[in-house]
Order: sequence, then structure tokens, then C-alpha cells
Amino acid sequence: MSDYKALNDFELADLLRSGDKFAFKEIYRRYWDKLYILSRKRLADIYDSEEIVQDIFCNLWRRRETFTLNSGFNNYFSVAVKFEVINLLAKRQKAAAYEREMTRVNTEVDQSTLQTLELNELMQQLQINIGSLPEKCRLVFRLQYEQGYSQRQIAETLNISEKTVEAHLTKARKNLRSAIAPIVLLLICLIFSY
Repeated sequence: MSDYKALNDFELADLLRSGDKFAFKEIYRRYWDKLYILSRKRLADIYDSEEIVQDIFCNLWRRRETFTLNSGFNNYFSVAVKFEVINLLAKRQKAAAYEREMTRVNTEVDQSTLQTLELNELMQQLQINIGSLPEKCRLVFRLQYEQGYSQRQIAETLNISEKTVEAHLTKARKNLRSAIAPIVLLLICLIFSY
């Protein structure tokens, strides 16, 4: 193994191409620290720097049969570190952009879902309060607001005067307004707090 220490980069590259594990170990021994220092200069994280160096050596071993060294391992590894760092930073940027987008989409969905639930709750409360109106008052209210009847049509349908229809509608609106006003106020506060 001591004779590998005397070999230059090109001789080691030739041995590596033939699958010589000892040549690979010598390249690893010579350059691991240099690569790590170079990687640490570009990245703040110790673990990311180590991972980049390990990835470079793994890729070198995987591509050993087709590997060609043009100007020494120092140059080769400098370029490899540069590209690995760029790739890592690009992946992080993509992940951060994806996370921001998912947060934005989830927030929009959460708000619209919450608003839908609040609207459903308001409608449910409205139906409960309409159901608690006196029978004739409830019938007049539903004919006008659910069926779209005019006051004259309601009077003719129920065989009562238009003044009586108007009195029932006034009573229904007053009762509903007082029962639902706190809920509407709460919903408005919740909607505008987002």
C-alpha cells in the first residue's frame, strides 16, 4: 500500500479506472480533508459539507470505469464541490419555495373552510330562530323570503289583510335581528381577523 503514496494523480486515475480499490483509498486519503475544507467554506453546515464530500467520492467510485482525469484531482474535486454545493442550494431553494406555496395554499383553504363552516353555522342558527317564530309569523316570513311572494300574494294566499302580513314580517325581522345579531357580529370579527 505504501507504493500508492508515491503515485501521481494520473497514475491513480488509471488504476481507479481498472477498479483498484487501493488506488481509490489513496485518492480518498489524499483529498478528503481538502474537499471538506473547500465545502465548509461554501456551506455553514458541517453535516452538509461531509455529505457533499461523501457524495463526490461515491460518484467517483460509481463512474470509475469511464472516469478520465484531465488536469489533476485538485481541479477535478474543486469543480465537483462547486457543482454539488450549487445543487444542494438549488434543492433547498426549491424546497423552501414549495413550503411557502403549500403554507399559502393551506392557509387559503383553511380560511375558506372556516368561513364556510361559519356561514353554515349562521344558516343553521337562522333556521332554528325561524322555527321558533309563532306559526302564522313563520309562515308569512317563509312565503316572502323563501318562496319570493309579495305581501299582496301572501295576503291572498292566507286570506288575511296586507297590514297583517306587514305586522307579521316586522315581528319576524325584529325577533331574528335580536337573536342573530350577536352571531353575525362574532362572524364578522372572525372573518376580518384573518
